[in-house]
Amino acid sequence: MDNLLIFAAAAVAGAINSVAGGGTLISFPTLLWLGMDSIQANATNTVAIWPGSLGSAWGYRRELRGFDRRVVSLVIPSVIGGIAGAVLLRLTPSELFDRLVPALIFFATVIFMLQERFQRWFNWSATHAEHEGAQWVAGAMLFQFVVALYGGYFGAGIGILMLAALAIMGHTDIHQMNGIKNVLAVVINGVAAIYFIWSGLVSWPHAIVMAVGAIIGGVGGAGLARRMGRQMVRRLVIGIGFAMAISLMFRL
Repeated sequence: MDNLLIFAAAAVAGAINSVAGGGTLISFPTLLWLGMDSIQANATNTVAIWPGSLGSAWGYRRELRGFDRRVVSLVIPSVIGGIAGAVLLRLTPSELFDRLVPALIFFATVIFMLQERFQRWFNWSATHAEHEGAQWVAGAMLFQFVVALYGGYFGAGIGILMLAALAIMGHTDIHQMNGIKNVLAVVINGVAAIYFIWSGLVSWPHAIVMAVGAIIGGVGGAGLARRMGRQMVRRLVIGIGFAMAISLMFRL
């Protein structure tokens, strides 16, 4: 029964990610409600959802043609921050992380809720010509490190935060920005997943079931999610995110 539930949760997360993002707000709390330790649940969720991130990056391959080569510099803070966040998670006592989880889910839900507003702000950013100095690249790298640190530690909501780093560099094409963001997410979650696997934090029976569910959900469930409409899916994710945060807060 547990396997069926986490498969369904991962499938829903995969479908939501293919349309609106925010699927982690469904899959991660499900593991918690099944009684899994919060740190192990976070590590397992990161590993299980990573193949879906790779698929999303591949889906934006056309938009990545002719991308700004300065973006490559963001890979360095993505790797360092992703590993540092994963190490920080492993060093965090389970009792402390349990108390942080509701706040992290609440924060990620708010970021998700404001996603479209942030994107409009980013599209108002200045041109590349006004952001070509070394200080802009350094600022973007520093911001990306903070985002990657958070991503390696928890993960939900990093996509919209990475758009800010790209805006600092002067990007205004939201489609190309989403493509670059997905590639950087693969890097952050990938290095974190490798560390979690190496540390033995992953529950493989759950991770395998979730990975299969996420892939199937992303491919087969996307049609249903699209029929529901982007706004309906977004409202559903926001509602579930806030409900999960509040319920987990009272569960402590």
